This record gives sequence, C-alpha cells and structure tokens, in this order.
Amino acid sequence: MIYKRSSALFAEAQKVIPGGVNSPVRAFKAVGGDPIFVKKAKGAYLYDEDDNTLIDYINSWGPMILGHAFEPVVSAVVEKAKKGTSFGMPTEIETKIAELAVKMVPNIDMIRFVNSGTEACMSAVRLARGYTGRDKIIKFAGCYHGHSDSFLIQAGSGAVTFGAPNSPGVTEGTAKDTLLASYNDLENVAEIITNNKNEIACIIIEPVAGNMGCIPPQKNFLQGLRTLCNDNNILLIFDEVMTGFRLAAGGVQELYDIKADIVTYGKVIGGGLPVGAFAARKEIMRHLAPLGPVYQAGTLSGNPLAMAAGLAMLTHLDENPDVFKSLNKKTAYLHNGLSDVLTTQNVPHTINREGSMISVHFSETPVVDFKTAANAANNGKFNIFFHSMLSQGIYIAPSAYETWFLCDALTYEDLDKTIEAAAVAAKSL
Repeated sequence: MIYKRSSALFAEAQKVIPGGVNSPVRAFKAVGGDPIFVKKAKGAYLYDEDDNTLIDYINSWGPMILGHAFEPVVSAVVEKAKKGTSFGMPTEIETKIAELAVKMVPNIDMIRFVNSGTEACMSAVRLARGYTGRDKIIKFAGCYHGHSDSFLIQAGSGAVTFGAPNSPGVTEGTAKDTLLASYNDLENVAEIITNNKNEIACIIIEPVAGNMGCIPPQKNFLQGLRTLCNDNNILLIFDEVMTGFRLAAGGVQELYDIKADIVTYGKVIGGGLPVGAFAARKEIMRHLAPLGPVYQAGTLSGNPLAMAAGLAMLTHLDENPDVFKSLNKKTAYLHNGLSDVLTTQNVPHTINREGSMISVHFSETPVVDFKTAANAANNGKFNIFFHSMLSQGIYIAPSAYETWFLCDALTYEDLDKTIEAAAVAAKSL
C-alpha cells in the first residue's frame, strides 16, 4: 500500500504538534514507520488519506462497538447540534442517559458524567479518598487508568511503549501514595494491605486488562479482591472505561457477578464522542459536591452532543442485547482462525480473549500479568506481524501492549480476510 499523503501529513504535524500526534501511541514509535492519517470511516472500515481501505480492529480504542458512523448516533448528534453545542447548564438528556445507565448496570444508584476516562478515574480515586479518609491506593502493574499523576506508576499501554512508566513530572510525594501490585496475584495484594494497615482508600483495577494486551482475570481473582476490600474497609474501583457496555450491558460486574464500589466508564458510553463517567451507590456518591465535600467539576461535563451520542448508543444496546452474543461469536471465530494459521506455521503464540476484546502474544507461555506481557512483547515478532497485516489492509493496534476491539459491523468475510492475512504474516515469523 502507498502512504505518501499520510507521511507528508505526519511531517507537517511534527512541526506544530509534539511528536506529530495528540496521543502518543498513535505515533507508531513502538512498531516503526509513519502513522496512518484517516480521512473517514464507516462501519468496520477506515479510509485513509491515500484512499486505502483498512479493516479496523481498534475502533477508536473501543467505543465503536456497532461500527463507525452508526446512523442512530450520527443522527442524534446532528439534531442536537442544531440546537446548540454547549450551555454550561443542566439539560434533560443528562438525566435520561443517567437513568438508562443506572438501569443497565448492577450495583449503582448515581452516575456523574465527565469528559474522559482519565478524568473519571482521577475523580473516582478522589471520591474514594474523601469517603474513607485515607490517602493510599493500590493499582496494578500494566493497568492504565489515564495520565493523572497517581496512575503513572508503571502504567501499561503507551506509557510502557515509550519507556517511561514512571513519567517525569510525577512527584515523589504522589508516587509514595500509589502502591503497585501484580495483576492476578492475590497474595501480593494481601501482603501490601497487611503492610499498610488502615492506610489504603481503594484498589483500582481494569477488571479485564486491556493495556498490556487483553488479559482476563484468573479464576477467583476478582472475588478475592472483593473479599480483601470487605475485610479491610477498602473501596474496590473497577475501571470499566474499556469494558463497560462492551463485554456486557452491565460490564464486568454483570459478566463475573462481582460488585465494585465505584465504577468508571468511557468509550462506548459516549458513542464515539469524548465522555467519561463514574458511578456508585448513593451513600458514596452523596460525598460528591454539591451534596458533599469532595469537589469535582467541569464546564463541558454532560455536553449535549456527547450525551446525545451516548444515549443513542446505550439505547440501541439496551434494546438489542443480542449484539453482545453476536460480537462474542465473531471474536471466537477470529480467535480460532488466528490460532489455526499461527499453529500451522509453527509460530509460538498465546491468544487472550474476553468477549469482543482479543490480543495475540507471540509467547509460548501464558500471558497473565505485566511481566509475562512484557516478555511476550519484546521479541520483535509483533512489529513484523503488524506491518504485514497493515500492508494487507488490516489495521490492528500499533503496540503489543494494546488489545484489539471488534465491532459488530464486521462481517465473516472481513474475519476470513483477516485470518488469511495472518497466515501470510505468519510466514514472515
């Protein structure tokens, strides 16, 4: 494929935008080469500035669960935009989407909308600290909860890709209140709690990790965290920015039947527009301003365009629950096909999958945490695989530390083409 215009646009962008991108993982630094500039998208396909057509497996990092430019979402945004784009005042649609979210998700009574997943997670931790009167938090190596200072302590995704899991600009004072645990290791978490008795406000986790590749929780891991939190008066925060309304209508809480104390959302809840949210039971949310002393605010929070997009998306998912079954079936089909062609070519691999999230790790051993993901990612095979797939019109995440996201607009013909491309790519490995 030819990427002359994308390369030219990237050269121009680097003159006025740091690294030429507004989010680091877009820069292709992990895999080499210049990033692809997108002109438009529809359904399961991206159309770049060189008029190449690509089958999309990142779907804006998750929100396009029904495909790009999904008509009900587009129509809702257009109609709402005609009436004004921002007011800084309450609107009825905020209540409507809040009521729908509370109906769909177990164990939440109230929800507060913000503008990004980062803001949602930052606010959730502040609320947990205010509610418990404690300062320390536990996060897991390789889990990414946005770029707030508290979370850039061995974060996954782009932070690892670019060699700075402990980002300059994060103070030692902030870092000391973030305690680092190993994903899928309950004993490690229990030890940290014992060593910091009555000091920990919350445990925050991607209940299905997506920022060190897709890594599902092992049996009883989430239940074990719930028990540890119950026994030590610690709040359990599920970061469902990726998984919420994607893996099930009620997210991981529904999928695994585990109750979190606070849940954060993004991606799907905005229908592709910039939205985040955090939600909990009333007794916790009542600590939030203006009801309580924990302050959080934002001029664009509950923006009418974002609320319109999110309401259209959640309404469709609520009225069409078979979407989740369809996505799971397609992802399983892709999983089996990829595994077959990689096995046929004698390429060592592990494929992790949960619902419509999937990742390929070029590793002979299971990938269950940040350490095993890092070992799998550092063999260089992923970069070869990525570029081979791209040259055949398949766009996967440009980092071994990122999960793939499927959308329901994908056809089985698209999946077969992807599997055939993987068979070609495997020969290079």
